[in-house]
Amino acid sequence: MHLGPKPRKERLSARIRVAMVCALVSLLSGCMGEGMSPAMGLFDSKPATAAQSVTMFVASTRSDDRRIGDAVGDGGLHHAMVTVSVPPNHQPGLIETPTFGKANPNSHFTLAGVRAMTTERFTNEIGSHISGRVGADRDILLYVHGFNTSLDEARMRLAQITVDARFGGVPVLFTWPSESGMLSYVSAKERATASRDALQGLVHDLAAIPGVGRVHVLAHSMGSWLAMEALRENAIAGHPDLDGKLGDVMLAAPDIDLGVFRQQMARLGSSTRVSIFVSRGDRALSLSSRIAGDRPRVGGMDPKNAQDAADLRNLGVRVYDLSGFSNGFIGHGAYADAPDVIRSIGAQLAEPRKEDSTSVAVIDARGAGPEGQATGGAEAAPPPPPQPLPPMEDGPTPPGGLR
Repeated sequence: MHLGPKPRKERLSARIRVAMVCALVSLLSGCMGEGMSPAMGLFDSKPATAAQSVTMFVASTRSDDRRIGDAVGDGGLHHAMVTVSVPPNHQPGLIETPTFGKANPNSHFTLAGVRAMTTERFTNEIGSHISGRVGADRDILLYVHGFNTSLDEARMRLAQITVDARFGGVPVLFTWPSESGMLSYVSAKERATASRDALQGLVHDLAAIPGVGRVHVLAHSMGSWLAMEALRENAIAGHPDLDGKLGDVMLAAPDIDLGVFRQQMARLGSSTRVSIFVSRGDRALSLSSRIAGDRPRVGGMDPKNAQDAADLRNLGVRVYDLSGFSNGFIGHGAYADAPDVIRSIGAQLAEPRKEDSTSVAVIDARGAGPEGQATGGAEAAPPPPPQPLPPMEDGPTPPGGLR
């Protein structure tokens, strides 16, 4: 056994790899910063003139934000209901935060309230929020953030997405321990893996809530891998479409190996409605690919490259090229920074479904019947005719979108 110093070439290779990981951590350390700068001329929209309140439900595997008592469930998963205040004159594509000092509700996103709850209370409370709603407003949007995202950043991002996309359903955040630090990108996958079963159980529980319409999934970066793994586990358990409740699966800048993604898609099946948002200028994914031995990341593929275009078509997913929408140096957060894109996501979620014309979520002493149709209580009045924005496939789309 050789116990002497490593050869100079091997030492240099190790140093280069460490430098690459540090550079990736540095790049991703600016991901949230990109979302906090103004989008430049991409969307002409008048900001809201009154403050808006976003109520979301948070399921967390973090150890630094646990509540006391029985709010911590099995496997370390704990739950809360959170209210975020969005300031008047909020600009789409921005998360307004103070440069220094305390946030002002009149100018900044602020945390207005947090209430911890048990697992049972968590799902019951979501069911209560769904009750009485009609159509797409019965839907849930489950957001899974990526690497280097604090709890506070994740909550603010989901509030921004909810408001900018004009999502009328119930937003749910799944947050996992993903803060950055020296060499933490390497261990982040392990922390994501440790959270996989908790997310799989959450997805299953959300789909089983009486009266729920569809459970949509929006995941970013490494969170896309985590979300796809959770869906894959549900598929292996015999619920590939969550018993008819799985809606759109939208993966923004997915930090997923192409070969792994093929296997995940094979488990989910061709009926799963998956969209991926790619950008050839995503520097974070480019460096992630280098660290992984030059293996391509799905979110960094180039639809204008013949081989990449063929690989993307063979995946059976809808692909949208956001290369022209990235206004930051890193290019890793265009899905939420560009108002045109986030509005298109909202339009996709609001696409009318045939069954929604008769489905009403009503919870009473006798519960809700199949497909959320009321089994008792007062009959809800039909909603006004929906006026969604043009869906992404039918209306204006990001440049280079593949179908």
